[in-house]
Amino acid sequence: MEATRTRSQPQVPLTPAVFNILLALSDGEKHGYAIMLEVEENTQGEVKMGPGTLYGSIKRMLETGLIEESGERPDPEMDDQRRRYYRLTGIGNKALKTEADRLARQVSIAHLKQVLEFTG
Repeated sequence: MEATRTRSQPQVPLTPAVFNILLALSDGEKHGYAIMLEVEENTQGEVKMGPGTLYGSIKRMLETGLIEESGERPDPEMDDQRRRYYRLTGIGNKALKTEADRLARQVSIAHLKQVLEFTG
């Protein structure tokens, strides 16, 4: 039986797309195209999120309460009115931290098992 997601209990582990979107929003609200660019930059071009993946993920994230649409605009005169801005919710921030901790533990295990070499 599949677990149901609620606004208080996001499904973890997060998908790579959801994790990358939350990570992009962790330092402030952004519109969709800015999220796509930041994900590509953060992953050094390894992840190129297309519009279908991005907006499908955003729709599900809005429904589960991980993010919310912001009514604020940086400068309405300099911005396209069609753009929608998104920001993390408290639930989204908690899910991001939980997933980052989980991934960090996995990387630590990989180091212990000498799958990865320490760089520093």
